[in-house]
Amino acid sequence: MNKLDYQLSLEDMPTQWFNFFPHLPKPLPPVRDNGKRSTLEISQLIRPKILLEQNAPKENWIDIPEEVINKLIMCGRPTPLRRALSLEKHLKTPARIYFKREDTMATGSFKLSTAVAQAYYAKQEGREILISETGAGQWGMSVALVSQMFGLDARIFMARCSLEQKPYRQHYMKMLGCEVYPSPSTKTECGKELLLQTPGHPGSIGSAISEAIENALDTPGSAYLSGSNVNHVHLHQTLLGLEVKQQLSMAGESNVDHLVACVSGGSNLCGFMMPFLPEKNSGAKIDMLGVESTASPRLTQGTYEYCRSDVAGYTPEVLSHSMGESYIPAPVHVGGLRNHNSSPLVSLLCREGILRAEALDEFNAFKAGQIMLKTEGILVAPESSHAVAAAIDLAEKARIENKESVIVFLASGNGFLDLQGYNDVLNN
Repeated sequence: MNKLDYQLSLEDMPTQWFNFFPHLPKPLPPVRDNGKRSTLEISQLIRPKILLEQNAPKENWIDIPEEVINKLIMCGRPTPLRRALSLEKHLKTPARIYFKREDTMATGSFKLSTAVAQAYYAKQEGREILISETGAGQWGMSVALVSQMFGLDARIFMARCSLEQKPYRQHYMKMLGCEVYPSPSTKTECGKELLLQTPGHPGSIGSAISEAIENALDTPGSAYLSGSNVNHVHLHQTLLGLEVKQQLSMAGESNVDHLVACVSGGSNLCGFMMPFLPEKNSGAKIDMLGVESTASPRLTQGTYEYCRSDVAGYTPEVLSHSMGESYIPAPVHVGGLRNHNSSPLVSLLCREGILRAEALDEFNAFKAGQIMLKTEGILVAPESSHAVAAAIDLAEKARIENKESVIVFLASGNGFLDLQGYNDVLNN
């Protein structure tokens, strides 16, 4: 009988982050600092110093502080890799399908892997309050939880449409003592201006970033944390791919043909895939696939241009695939994929042919999530359902071609707090 789950022991959990920068096809393009106020100065004020250093690490491997490791274990790392035998049987495919279960983490998503580290460094610097943004709420939940772990306060700006669609994530954050504001809000000048320009603005990750940074600049003793789109976050998330490599070895798999993850700012995808770059650079034929939402199809339809991640001009201009800073994504239920631009790292990987991208609409993604629930008993987050759908397509192609292949997709979060979205999309 085939084994289902591959679980690392606590002793086998990675104790270092993997520096993938030397393995990139070319250096990341330089940023532009053309704002009315220096974005470098802003970043130095609101971010812990060591996180800025980790945006361009010099060591090949970066030691993870012991306290961070202990907190990550407390939150559920290492997470399982599971063979999707029931899904394989349902699809009648010769492909072997595995999925990395980040849904088992304490907040139900992979986001804790960087939240713990960032909160630790903020505490070490004497910061007293963590301020950030969130799209669908998974990141906000993680920041709220780690703030309590380290005895800090927390404040979150959440994209308005997602806050209205997913009220239980707000309830969770408030139970932990976290302040939660819809974005755009009337708490910041940026929020007021957005509401004046577009009454009923549904909010976006870009609007929430702007408000969080403005609020952090106005709040003494605060630290601004990012959930995605910046290099130190991608670095922290390499735990995902490092674990998967060990777990595939445990499963007796010497090669992987397809790695699949949903993509917005790119932290789950980069953390999952970047540890496989050395093998790909050495000639391994690994198909790396990023799946985005048609609500904000940056990689498949956007322009490769210099733009900011926020809408108020607090972040530097970076070269990335973008729908434009003024783009307001539709208020769909996949809140974590509603970003107007992708990260410079993900964009570079696409430009250089390391990563290919597909865009899926909400209905087809949710249908795949339903298939996953019916076959494997796992309800994934709406964002993760995009990766499920792409993995199913790959498995069906393998069936048509009668070709064995190894497919690994990332179940980046669970969907229990997204059931209203599933209901709205699949039953309307």
